Formats: sequence, structure tokens, C-alpha cells
Amino acid sequence: MKKFATGLMLVGLVAWFFIETEPPVVDFPIAGHNIIAFGDSLVAGYGASPGNDFVSILSHRLGHPIVNAGRNGDTTQTGLERLNQDVLSQDPRVVVLLLGGNDALRKVPVNETFDRLATMIDQIHQIGAAVVLVGVRGSLFGDRYEDAFGALAESSQVNYVPDILRGIFGHPSLMADAIHPNDDGNFLMADRLEPVLRALLD
Repeated sequence: MKKFATGLMLVGLVAWFFIETEPPVVDFPIAGHNIIAFGDSLVAGYGASPGNDFVSILSHRLGHPIVNAGRNGDTTQTGLERLNQDVLSQDPRVVVLLLGGNDALRKVPVNETFDRLATMIDQIHQIGAAVVLVGVRGSLFGDRYEDAFGALAESSQVNYVPDILRGIFGHPSLMADAIHPNDDGNFLMADRLEPVLRALLD
């Protein structure tokens, strides 16, 4: 009986370890009307069929339009260059910010990548919008961005969803190619972002 109870306890601990906890909501908007998803090909939906990118999935689930301001190939540099036109001038209330993957592929110094992300966050906050910072891997093997994303989220006091491709990247059934998730992968990405956006809309 004692062995059975111990076994149940171990199963419970393992299950608890793998359950994804909802990220805390720390950054609420004070102005604006629109939800804008801003970033690179992950936001644009490259690899997903029409209507099955995570932005469209979230819009459908939440019953709220989300402006897709994703652009294939964007780095933090090109993102910063178009931030005013595609985000700040669009009356944002919540901005989902997902950039950095192409910086990693181009071997941009980490400090430059995160300085530009911090600048974007500051500019978004200055007009009263909230930010949902979305983490990405800093390399194909390992994650040299993890600590930097966590530090940026804490110092900037933004909502943070770490490593959006965790458990998706490297799994052929969830990927359209070596870098981009397919429809099923985008479904899981939406799962991770939905609790934060829902809390911001309530």
C-alpha cells in the first residue's frame, strides 16, 4: 500500500512538472483600441494555411479583431524602422511583440537585439499601450536568448510568454519546415498566448 501511495505521488509530481502555468499579467493598457501582433514570419503566418496562423486563431477564439503586422524576414532593426507606421500610428491598446529569431539567424549581437526590443517597448508604453513580449529561441541548438528575454520582461514590466516554440520546434508533426510551425504548431502557439490576451480584454 505504501509503495502504491508513493507511486501515485511520483506520478502527480511528474504531471505537475509538465503542466504549463499561465503567465502572470503585469502590464495593462491605459489607452488605445486595437490589438496588434507585430513581428516576423512567425506572426505573418508563414507555414500555416490561410486562417490557421496563430493570430487568426486568437482573433476567432477571443471574438476580437487582431491586426496582423507581421512581415517575413523582419529583424529587430527593420521592425524598429516600421514600428511607428505599423504600430504606434494604429491606435494600439495591446501589442504582441515577437521578434528576434532572424537576428539570431543573422548572428546579430545579443545586446543589440535586446536594446532594440527595449526601445520598441518603451515607445509602445509611452502611448499607453500594453505589451505582450513573446520569447523565441536564440539558436537552433540551445537557447542563448532565454536569460535576456526574462531580464527584459522584468526590467520593462511587460507581459511575457517565454519560448513560444517550446515543444514545437524540432517536431516534424508540428512544423511546416525547419523553422516555421504548421497549422497544428500555430494552434499550440495560440494556446500559450490566449490566457494573457483574454485577461487584458476582460
